Amino acid sequence: MKKPVVRKLRCAVYTRKSTEEGLDQEFNSLDAQHEACEAYVASQKAEGWILVPDRYDDGGFSGSTLERPALTRLRADIEAGRVDVVVVYKIDRLSRSLMDFAKLVEVFDRTSVTFVSVTQAFNTTTSMGRLTLNILLSFAQFEREVIGERIRDKFAASRKKGMWMGGWAPLGYDVRDRKLVINKAEAATVRMIFKRFVGVGSATALTRTLITEGVTTKHGKPIDKGALYKLLNNRIYIGEAVHKGTAYPGEHEAIIGRRLWDRVHEILGQSPRKRAAHTRAQTPALLKGLIFGPAGNAMTPSHTRRNGKLYRYYVSMDVLKDGATFCPVRRLPAGEIEKAVVGQLRVLLRTPEIIVQTWRAARKVDRTIAEADVRDAIERLDPVWDELFPAEQARIVQLLVERVDVGLTGLDIHLRTEGLTTLVGDLRAAAGDTRRAA
Repeated sequence: MKKPVVRKLRCAVYTRKSTEEGLDQEFNSLDAQHEACEAYVASQKAEGWILVPDRYDDGGFSGSTLERPALTRLRADIEAGRVDVVVVYKIDRLSRSLMDFAKLVEVFDRTSVTFVSVTQAFNTTTSMGRLTLNILLSFAQFEREVIGERIRDKFAASRKKGMWMGGWAPLGYDVRDRKLVINKAEAATVRMIFKRFVGVGSATALTRTLITEGVTTKHGKPIDKGALYKLLNNRIYIGEAVHKGTAYPGEHEAIIGRRLWDRVHEILGQSPRKRAAHTRAQTPALLKGLIFGPAGNAMTPSHTRRNGKLYRYYVSMDVLKDGATFCPVRRLPAGEIEKAVVGQLRVLLRTPEIIVQTWRAARKVDRTIAEADVRDAIERLDPVWDELFPAEQARIVQLLVERVDVGLTGLDIHLRTEGLTTLVGDLRAAAGDTRRAA
């Protein structure tokens, strides 16, 4: 009698290990799994089982996801009809998630592929095998969730003891032996930021200053407003460890004293509108060092208080040295003269002559810049001027104005062309950052 023809079944062995520990050994966990599966396939030789030459090994990949390189290759080979049987050492090597495994079983069913676990002695071609599979997967997922709960409980207990539980160290600290230690240079920067915030009272103004000065985060990025608020609210700096909103005494040394912390958060507790009003009330002298009287001598900022109200002036140095009779313009109301200068400055910046002059100067630095780019950058300044903080307004005036001469009949403003070029560069860079953020 003729022997019955046995259909050849192409078997693919899949192995997985969650961590990379020990994978560099000559015979590792993946090799052990593959050897056991290969022996099982050999035992089924009479049934036509043969091992495919390719190996599907995922070392260092969790079973909680299907995004694994070797598993992706295996699924592609299954869809291409190159595999008849998938062999694993244990079910959880393929997946620890019941939902993910259900997706794989759908692929197996659609392509008529059998799934076999060599240590659990069943396959998915029978209803009993499917029931056993679902039960085992349920317990595997339960075990994974219990392990997750244990890790979370251990993390919480460690935080309550003030221990550092890993992650990126904040600016001002380094990690040594799993503990936070102070980085002296960075700690000085942190203290400077806290102190300057108390003085400025505005995150917007302080952020602009820090960016101008080149102050960066621990990873070398400019400190934007979000990073600044995160730094100012980080209780690590007062020696505390926080877990789910609750603060505990930390093992590490504090950088910021409690009094400075409380002062910063007293300011942060105020509404942004109130903080902005307070910052604007501390108006700097926009024309300090720039304004000169009819005789060519400098005028210096001065102020006086009457009935609790502040009055600011620019007073001629001639008056201060020799008395009021030596200067026809003895003093000028600061608010009025500053408003007049800024008004003329905004008009001048819109004139074609200034735009062309600025464009020509800018081309010496950047040959690709067009006249339209300069015009657009300057036009962007005008509508936002009133929203700028006084410190920023003063910086721009100092950048653009070389000298303001006060005469008996009016003002004469001399502009800095190089300052205009710098301002155009800043405005174009700011516009680029805004577009990238959008």
